[in-house]
Amino acid sequence: MALPSPSLVNPSPTPVATGPAPRYTSALSAVTTLFFLWGFITCLNDILIPYLKAIFQLSFAQANLINLCFFGAYFFISVPAGMLVARVGYKRGMLLGFAVAAAGAYLFYPAAEARVYGLFLGALFVLASGITILQVAANPYVAILGPPASASSRLTLTQAFNSLGTTLAPYVGSALILSHLPTLDNATSAMAIDVKAVQVPYLVIGTALLLISLLLSRVHLPQVAPATETGLVEPESTASIWSYRHLVLGVVGIFAYVGAEVAIGSHIVNYLALPDVLALGPKAAGDRVLFYWGAAMIGRFSGAYLLNRFPPGKLLAFNAVGAIVLVLISINTTGEVATWSLLAVGLMNSLMFSTIFTLAVAGLGYRTEQASGLLCMAIVGGALIPMLFGSIADQSGLRMALLLPVLCYLYVLWYGLRGSRRAGAASS
Repeated sequence: MALPSPSLVNPSPTPVATGPAPRYTSALSAVTTLFFLWGFITCLNDILIPYLKAIFQLSFAQANLINLCFFGAYFFISVPAGMLVARVGYKRGMLLGFAVAAAGAYLFYPAAEARVYGLFLGALFVLASGITILQVAANPYVAILGPPASASSRLTLTQAFNSLGTTLAPYVGSALILSHLPTLDNATSAMAIDVKAVQVPYLVIGTALLLISLLLSRVHLPQVAPATETGLVEPESTASIWSYRHLVLGVVGIFAYVGAEVAIGSHIVNYLALPDVLALGPKAAGDRVLFYWGAAMIGRFSGAYLLNRFPPGKLLAFNAVGAIVLVLISINTTGEVATWSLLAVGLMNSLMFSTIFTLAVAGLGYRTEQASGLLCMAIVGGALIPMLFGSIADQSGLRMALLLPVLCYLYVLWYGLRGSRRAGAASS
């Protein structure tokens, strides 16, 4: 995909303000609410997959078209969104993202009424397009809304509220949606499944998106410009964005991390239903998903502190090792051990997105919006890796499929130790 030229991405970057450092607490608090909401929406996919799988009698690979459409939007929309945000500003970009996401949420009503899988996928793509615009605007805004040295910690803290949303979503979704499902191996007709179980939650979500957008429109968000780090990026540099090694490798890192996290989270319900794990029904298994995302929330709140005390790259590597060990334990055990070791991977995932993101955009100055578009585009890993995961699961079972996230975490480990190093800068 062709990238916009630097002049299109940020034709006239605002000079960095001088003088006393401003206080950004209120602005940061307002943007943090966005992280909570899109965490909630994204994690509902983990509930939608078994729900739609039952309605349409889908294979694992077919059910993962949900992830393909949702996270595929990041691939197609991220770079145009980066151009849009550079033109209209962070705040207007977020407001537009809310409007598009709300439209997608409302489209769930006719999709459920018609019981057409393709309409569900289309609604998800529109919803995800709005979330993508929000991500492209909010992630770099948080990263540069304060001192560069604390960017990883700041983004991790806001990501913790994203995890609060992902923690609550499985419980709410399980109660409102999965409670209406028969057991996963039940041959009950799909027409007997209540479609209102998915209609009402997404109508509420669409309305909430519009209300928060209205509130955000009345909140003052300070105008900030990406700070150019002396000696790392010249303001008028003509070098290609692809020449920044730590950014390009970071794009692959985001792809691998998101793919691994989504592949695991989207299949926990089915994994816990296995006879040699816990043999749980849909709702009981759905309730356990909140522990996966809840562990990520705990890790992110504590990580906001740890990232101010330890090098981000080393913490990233440590968490990747932890994720690898836990997945391997789950693959080779049964019952409660297999269950809790897999759910604990959420704790290891906690710091990965924010740390990879801030390591990748470090020193890019006025190219931050363009880099953010590339990094958000890499979230398409959440579409492609789960599709491959589903295909492996269909052929060889869920346990063998879990080896795919292990490979992803191995790359994240390498990026934390080696790939994130920048030319002319000390390694983290």
